[in-house]
Amino acid sequence: MTTQGETTGRYGAGEGEVPAWVTLGLLGAWVLHDVEEVLAMRYWPARVAELRERFPQVPERLWREMGELDVRRFGLAVAGVGLVVGAAAVEGRRTGGRSAVYQSVLDGFGLHGLVHLAQSALVRGYTPGVATTPLLVLPFTLAARTRLRRAGLLRPTRAGDAALSLGLAGVVTAGAHVVARRLSGRRVRA
Repeated sequence: MTTQGETTGRYGAGEGEVPAWVTLGLLGAWVLHDVEEVLAMRYWPARVAELRERFPQVPERLWREMGELDVRRFGLAVAGVGLVVGAAAVEGRRTGGRSAVYQSVLDGFGLHGLVHLAQSALVRGYTPGVATTPLLVLPFTLAARTRLRRAGLLRPTRAGDAALSLGLAGVVTAGAHVVARRLSGRRVRA
């Protein structure tokens, strides 16, 4: 008698398993999305002055930070986030999609897409990352979650899960920016 794992392979797409695109695809979707962000960041600081005038209630320190954000430092921060997303995708693959870490990062990826849409609505225009959000971020997240659900692997959603996933995404992103600033030689202000 053979077990399901023996017939489909440890990481096969049998019942209770998902194909590689669901898990490792998270990293691929993230890379394509962040390429847009990195390319757009070359032009973003020029918009800071315009946005500063439109939104005077935003603290000056945040405007200064946005104005000082250069492509190199942003690229370093993207690489830091990429390490986390990559590790989560590999863990998702290793566990056939069962990993709570993978599923949390997948949820955070999708929710951060909603943040991109909200940012663009707020500024009434383009913001880095918004073009690939409806074309890639949201469709991939929904498709991956659907496959996890069909395989019986999607963790039940509890109150506060979305806030936790989005909060963790924010912490990872902020942490990556702090590390990038240190690596690029800029002093971190408290």
